[in-house]
Amino acid sequence: MAEQKPRVIAIGEVMAELARGNDGRFGMTCGGDTFNTAVYLARAGVDVAYATALGDDPYSDGMIALAAAEGVKTDLMLRVPGRLPGLYIIETDAKGERRFRYWRGEAPARELFELPDWNRVAESMLGAKLIYFSGVTLSLYTNIGLGRLLAVIEMARQQGAKVAFDGNFRPHGWKGDLPRTRTVFMEALKRVDYALPTFDDEAVLWGDPSPEATVERLQAFGIGEIVVKNGPNSALVAVSGQREHVPVPEVVQAVDTTAAGDSFNAGYLAARLAGDSPASAALAGHSLAAQKVRHRGAIMPRDAGAVH
Repeated sequence: MAEQKPRVIAIGEVMAELARGNDGRFGMTCGGDTFNTAVYLARAGVDVAYATALGDDPYSDGMIALAAAEGVKTDLMLRVPGRLPGLYIIETDAKGERRFRYWRGEAPARELFELPDWNRVAESMLGAKLIYFSGVTLSLYTNIGLGRLLAVIEMARQQGAKVAFDGNFRPHGWKGDLPRTRTVFMEALKRVDYALPTFDDEAVLWGDPSPEATVERLQAFGIGEIVVKNGPNSALVAVSGQREHVPVPEVVQAVDTTAAGDSFNAGYLAARLAGDSPASAALAGHSLAAQKVRHRGAIMPRDAGAVH
């Protein structure tokens, strides 16, 4: 049997997404920060699996079917009988800025590392080329779940896996407990190779006055590659002692900024996995994010970026 080529594993939560259309009606799809990135990585040709836990309901079936249709491997999407996935509603204002409301407290994704077969996820992570997760991922788990996740990441790194992390700080997910958030983030940051934070989030959580301050704080954890996203401004790329501002090539009128950072991360990581330089990978991230914000919802249509 041929050895399976090392793959990327993204970890987190996928939820039902209700987004209001121009006619005022809601349409249903699904999304979640690391899931969005996994879909965009798969579209870029990356071998990627998604690790989460779902119910045994039709909505969970639909999420798994969507992942499979997008080329995201579903073998680490565990099922929990009698449970339902989380739900969120997006309201978007005239500028494309969005507001989220969540119903997710009972979602099985929160128990991924405490389910009876969590070791299936752990074993797969040990053979991964790259493990990708976010601050939202960390907000899901109890201290037991976090301990297991971080221990497995530590072992995977010893076996050659790289780790990519997007801080993606959402205060409601942490119930406003900043001291616990910072403690958990610091434990995670000790195990990261690629940091992909958004400056606005870092400013709120850590009080960073500038993207440069974010870079310096993250470098203190020994992180070798840092890309600070800063909305329509330049991304600050810091690798091997060098820093470079990579401007957004074209600032577009946003229809919906949902998943702008998630799509940037996918563009960046796909380019780096293909051997591109960090600066050109940041341009690839900008390009994908610019396509995404022209469309409503977390996951734009497959042909949205196609040249006609």
